[in-house]
Amino acid sequence: MNPIAGAWFVAMVLFLWLEASTVGIVSIWFAVGALCAMITGICGGELWLQVVVFMVVSIVLLASLRPLTRKYFKPKLVKTNVDAVVGSTGRVMEEINNDLSTGRVKLAGLEWAARSSHQAVIPVDTMIRVDRVEGVKVYVTAIQTDILQEV
Repeated sequence: MNPIAGAWFVAMVLFLWLEASTVGIVSIWFAVGALCAMITGICGGELWLQVVVFMVVSIVLLASLRPLTRKYFKPKLVKTNVDAVVGSTGRVMEEINNDLSTGRVKLAGLEWAARSSHQAVIPVDTMIRVDRVEGVKVYVTAIQTDILQEV
C-alpha cells in the first residue's frame, strides 16, 4: 500500500472512530469519502484526483443522505420535569391572588405555588392550565372562565 493510500486509511479510521463516539450521524460521509480516495490511490490515481474524489463523494453523500438520516434517526424527545408541567391541568387548592401573593395548585399529585397569568383572582377548586413556570411558581389560566373575578 502506498503512503498516501495509508494516510486515507488512517483518515477513514479516524472518521469512523469519531462517528462511533457521537450520538448523531456526523462523520460517516467523510469515512466513505476517505475509503473512495484510498481506492483511487491504490488504483494509481494522482493525489489531486484522490482529494477531488474525497471531496465530491463526501459532499454528495452529506447533501443527499443527511436529511434522510435526520428524518429517520431523529431521537424522540420526551418532556421531563418542569417541561412536562407546562400545558398540564390541575386544580386550585388555595385561592390565587397575585396582589396578596397567595395561591397553590395541585398538578399530577404535587402542590405548586401559583400565580395568575392574567392578574385575575382564581377561586379554590377551579380547574387551571399551566402557561409557564418561573422558578418554583407556575403561572396559570383558569379553564372555567365564567367563575373568574377581575381584581
